[in-house]
Amino acid sequence: MTFSVAVSGATGYAGGEVLRLLAGHPEAEITTVAAHSNAGQRLGDLQPHLHGLADRTLVDSTVESLTGHDVVFLALPHGKSGEIAAQLPAGTVVIDAAADHRLESAEAWERFYGSEHAGTWPYGLPEMLVDRYGTRQRSRLEGQTRIAVPGCYPTGSQLALAPAIAAGAIEPQDIVIVAASGTSGAGKALKPHLLGAEVMGSMTAYGVGGVHRHTPEIEQGLGWASGGQEVTVSFTPTLAPMPRGILTTATARLSGALPAGQLRELYQDAYAAEPFVHVLPEGRMPTTQAVLGSNHVQLQVVVDERAGRMIVVAALDNLTKGTAGGAVQSMNIALGLPEQTGLTQQGVAP
Repeated sequence: MTFSVAVSGATGYAGGEVLRLLAGHPEAEITTVAAHSNAGQRLGDLQPHLHGLADRTLVDSTVESLTGHDVVFLALPHGKSGEIAAQLPAGTVVIDAAADHRLESAEAWERFYGSEHAGTWPYGLPEMLVDRYGTRQRSRLEGQTRIAVPGCYPTGSQLALAPAIAAGAIEPQDIVIVAASGTSGAGKALKPHLLGAEVMGSMTAYGVGGVHRHTPEIEQGLGWASGGQEVTVSFTPTLAPMPRGILTTATARLSGALPAGQLRELYQDAYAAEPFVHVLPEGRMPTTQAVLGSNHVQLQVVVDERAGRMIVVAALDNLTKGTAGGAVQSMNIALGLPEQTGLTQQGVAP
């Protein structure tokens, strides 16, 4: 069976990545490409890498243009999805790549995003542990018609820490995460600090001091995995001189509930059946290049015995597994398709 699909925000990085993946999906028929400010233009003039879709004409991102499809992907700026999504038919599978429907706490949304909370949808991170009993988020995505795609930073951070916090192996109040992202994570809009002359040969931190918008999302997911404990995360993102990819380094104080020597086994068991999450052999560190353009995540687990801390390093592509790949993976589960359909891409090297 073929499903008709519309993509709103088709000219941005996230929308373009959704289209790239859907173009190779055997069960998806791309019937509408929409972008508000670029309506009427040829898609190939704005997304020249999408050769098979180059002659498609962009339509305006309106409720009318998006109605009538089996699946709608919303790759819109934060705060813009809620109004459109609320007017789409209840039977349409709507997948929101923005943050509008990720958070359970309206207070956290309003504090970090500064607008009215649009509500909470099932969270599109299938591999995520959501309790201490091994339950995965994928069981909550089956048959859903509304799905919120995780942020790119939370995808790596939560997969890096969920097994340990679910097992009670780390302290939930002493978690530090530093993550480096490629410039595509900031979107396609022109910004002076993202010019090549500013980025090349340079790194910088931003959103420092607990103010980055992904902080409450990371704490929310780890809170689920911990069995409802309060989780506190110090999160610092950095901008790296590369187009795409995220390298996350997450550290937490060991609780003593699990021998340090068993942590690798814990992670290997947790992700043994996951096709897209890979715990690397001991001594090998994740690299962003190894997952470039793919829906895969690499993890490495190390214990700093002197400091009494666990370190987990995670690498993913922020546009694929961190956004569009997770969205397509969630769509597959919601529609009852094999989870890996259309997501067979391996990493690109060199």
